[in-house]
Amino acid sequence: MGHFSVNLKNRLRSFHPFKLTVPLKYALVHEWLTPKATGGSELVVREILNQIDADLYALIDFESSNPDNYLYKRQIGTTFLQNFPLARNGVQKYLPLLPLAIEQLDLRQYDVILSSSHAVAKGVLTTPNQLHICYCHSPMRYAWDLTFDYLNNSKVGNGWLGWFTRYLLHHLRQWDVISSHRVDYFIANSQHTARRIWRCYRREAQVIYPPVNVAECPFLREKEDFYLIVSRLVSYKQVSLIVQAFNELQRPLVIIGTGPEMPYIRQIAQPNIQILGWQPNDVVQKYMARAKAFVYAACEDFGIALVEAQACGTPVIAYGAGGALETVKDIRNCTDTGTGIFFPEQTAAALVTAVEKFEAYQDLFNHDQIKEHAYQFSTSVFQQKYLSFVEQCVVNKTISSQKV
Repeated sequence: MGHFSVNLKNRLRSFHPFKLTVPLKYALVHEWLTPKATGGSELVVREILNQIDADLYALIDFESSNPDNYLYKRQIGTTFLQNFPLARNGVQKYLPLLPLAIEQLDLRQYDVILSSSHAVAKGVLTTPNQLHICYCHSPMRYAWDLTFDYLNNSKVGNGWLGWFTRYLLHHLRQWDVISSHRVDYFIANSQHTARRIWRCYRREAQVIYPPVNVAECPFLREKEDFYLIVSRLVSYKQVSLIVQAFNELQRPLVIIGTGPEMPYIRQIAQPNIQILGWQPNDVVQKYMARAKAFVYAACEDFGIALVEAQACGTPVIAYGAGGALETVKDIRNCTDTGTGIFFPEQTAAALVTAVEKFEAYQDLFNHDQIKEHAYQFSTSVFQQKYLSFVEQCVVNKTISSQKV
């Protein structure tokens, strides 16, 4: 951590908005802590804990008992869902109970509540004297943007059970909007997410990109003759679309990841496509560094994998929507500094055209420039911006409380 961050961290610990001689007490609230939860939101939680001395809370926790996890033996507050059957595999199955569960966390002893939310974490109950800062990865996807995907791809989306599910999602959206007013300040992980926060909650959000460990990504200038996708194999990630395109292109494609769409993807993939399933991080990084290009067809709120690929000096072929528009520079518009190429529609035909365009522009990519571009999303940048924003929020809370 740099000198600035050390000083800022110490100031955050010592500055109290009401009693300047008493250190602040922080709580950090996240949705769930399980071995299967390893995405960008978990990276944000880890980095916040590295910077701020906070007590940790979640709906469920199965990581503090995991010897391989950095949270091993840490005391973590949980809810009644902790003891529910099959909770370890995901509490989403108890969706109607999530708002009730998060509201049972008693956080009255804390001065500052930090939440890391993509579902219900922002809905914790707070008092007027507390400051609540929410890092929002996304408004609840299955209640908003992905409602119809969720219904169409779920067993509970049809018949009378489907109507009951729609009724539950209707009330979940109402709770989601109401609970957004419990937050004093929102942080969004991208401009795309900030626009979604405004659309769903009518709340402004400060954009601070999530931390990406770009320094740990291996860099290679010489690439091999294969394309790569690293993703969970779920419907909205559109991996089957990528497979269809590469079936037509007959270019070598490597797929890393697992999920419910694995059987279907194995069924339709032709011999030019290699499916490796889940792989440890060191294997993933080696493939990212060696790949000719990283291919991504989902509309992501941010898309950490896109940045990691670029940190390896690997150009990106991505669907031109969402967070990708903020992390990738299309070489057709930025000849000297381009880091990838976009395709305009989530169709196999559009991706086929994009791959062919990529190969036409392939010799123009500067792999060193691609790596340099990724460093604006580094962990150190997140540290400085997040801690600075928290400090400013504390100052604002102090000023407003003194006026009362």
